[in-house]
Amino acid sequence: MAVIELNHVAKSFGDKKVLTDVTFSINPGTIVGYIGQNGAGKSTTVKMILGLMAPDSGTIKVFDEAITPQSTTYKQRIGYVPELADVFDALTAHEYLALIGQLYGMTEADAVAKSEALMDILGLSYAFDQRIVSYSKGMRQQVLIIASLLHNPDILFWDEPLNGLDANAVLIIEEILRELRNRGKTIFYSSHIMDVVQKLSDRIILLNQGQVIADGDFATISQNSDTSLQQLFNDLTGFSEHGQKASAFVDVIAGGAAHGSD
Repeated sequence: MAVIELNHVAKSFGDKKVLTDVTFSINPGTIVGYIGQNGAGKSTTVKMILGLMAPDSGTIKVFDEAITPQSTTYKQRIGYVPELADVFDALTAHEYLALIGQLYGMTEADAVAKSEALMDILGLSYAFDQRIVSYSKGMRQQVLIIASLLHNPDILFWDEPLNGLDANAVLIIEEILRELRNRGKTIFYSSHIMDVVQKLSDRIILLNQGQVIADGDFATISQNSDTSLQQLFNDLTGFSEHGQKASAFVDVIAGGAAHGSD
């Protein structure tokens, strides 16, 4: 049984059509890379699945339950890392993760014990009682990842989850995602780092101009072992001007520098 189902979902903001007719279903135990250009509707899709906004038309089901902005029960079984997250900087990681755990129904003692163990595994135990305002971007991101996993959710929604992480942390998080998938969890994530999406995803859904234009594993949607997901992305979205734009950009810089030296 699918754990996420979208049927003919559409969403507009004023005169701007963001999603026009999006349909897909996702089975448990799958890592899904949801990709598209900025403004393609990726974050809007996730916000509707999370019940943060309602579609204009179409239906969304999570755990076979039709959801609305008023639905709450299913949210106990999901974890979410938004691209831009507000963290209570004045709190320590200890305090913040204890709060998040309790919001998900955990006892304070369980939330603290579990979060401390997870921070230790990631090499962050020394900062557990430090205020988050003192954290680097990568440390903050790892705290957000821990917060999304603390209550052992069945579905993870991660938007640019590797933002700010160093190379070692990226390797750890990639392996964590695979291990979660192997234990039956579903991961639905967006990223602009195409090589990571290509490497990690069991399935890739490509969104363009409000519609799904490719859906399947990389081998299926590429039909060419010599191409990369980045090249496929460019081909399917019709973007071929990167070389010209880069050259024009540097020409302006060079011209400005030359003019400034006269």
